[in-house]
Amino acid sequence: MAKQENSDDQEYKARSVALRLLARREHSRQELTLKLRQRKLDSSVISMVLDDYESAGWLDDNRFADVYSRQRIDLGYGPLRVLAELQQRGIHQTPDCLDELADADWIRNALVLRKKRFGLSDLSDDWDEKVRQARFLTRRGFTASQVERALEVSKPADPDI
Repeated sequence: MAKQENSDDQEYKARSVALRLLARREHSRQELTLKLRQRKLDSSVISMVLDDYESAGWLDDNRFADVYSRQRIDLGYGPLRVLAELQQRGIHQTPDCLDELADADWIRNALVLRKKRFGLSDLSDDWDEKVRQARFLTRRGFTASQVERALEVSKPADPDI
């Protein structure tokens, strides 16, 4: 009888913790699994609970990937960084919101970020500053070609930038 009570207790704890975490924000299945394992719950119980939540629509890796990607893009991160962070969270496919953005959109995002951080001065004569800004944009996850194109602009054609 004690074994059954312990199992029920673990399932209750797994369900309540997972639901509480999902109420705060979207999580990937891998993130929830790790957080539940940290609470010393059985893998079989974790699997069962997360399967139930997926079938109920409360846990969805595709929805998580879309929400997470949009948040990171809004914070000024490039496609390489967003994809790498998704992979760390157990998402191995590219979300639609990343596929929808063309290279020109990413260049515009890099340009907005560059203007906000450094201004849009002409970098043709200042190699050190150009390298510094390129490193910053590369760390943010923009591709080499996107960084190069963003650094070429000294006066944007678009007044919103």
